[in-house]
Amino acid sequence: MRLNLSQATEDYLKVIYELTSRGQRASTLEVAERMDVRPASATNMLQKMADGDPPLVDYQKHHGVTLTPAGHSAALEVIRHHRLLEVFLTQNLGYGWDEVHAEADRLEHHISEDLEARIARVLGDPAFDPHGAPIPSASLQLPERPSLPLSDLRPGQSAVVVQVQDGNPELLRYLDQLGLHLQTRLTALSYSALDGNLQLQLVGQAAPVTLGLGVTEKVAVEVSG
Repeated sequence: MRLNLSQATEDYLKVIYELTSRGQRASTLEVAERMDVRPASATNMLQKMADGDPPLVDYQKHHGVTLTPAGHSAALEVIRHHRLLEVFLTQNLGYGWDEVHAEADRLEHHISEDLEARIARVLGDPAFDPHGAPIPSASLQLPERPSLPLSDLRPGQSAVVVQVQDGNPELLRYLDQLGLHLQTRLTALSYSALDGNLQLQLVGQAAPVTLGLGVTEKVAVEVSG
């Protein structure tokens, strides 16, 4: 059952989930920067979340924060709402993949569990959102898919794009211009160890493109050869 949490609490849970997704604790400064608040405000909020019933985070002064099991489930519930809404907005209302993130951010806190279930059913219970991010199931299990950052690809390797970070609409519009979308197949032609630039040949494109770390670190691929 979904906890009755404030919008601010749900936003903090999502940020902490993202920051701790690789198993490490998140610092108060990292949380404050992502939430665009002062560190003192973040500390106050984290202490409240740690003292709640149930506690949503494990907060230790000078040692950062991580989610408790209750906080982890609550974060996945909000993420499920967000990503289902992104699919619904693109498939049913004609939104572009560069438009849906902000819209889903506004809506995710306000849909009921019944509406969530109806949206999922209409969409056929999708496993991934329009940017390739996994959608937690109704039981809050995440689908798995092998991938690595595009920045790890090296000359001669081929891959298919499976996910793009969705927080920057300008990046998504830039990728649109390049013709680089989900399921785009590509091959690495050359790599510069000096600056991390990667020259790629996209299948169906005449000329190769060169992308820097600012782009390649935000794109995930599945290696195919």
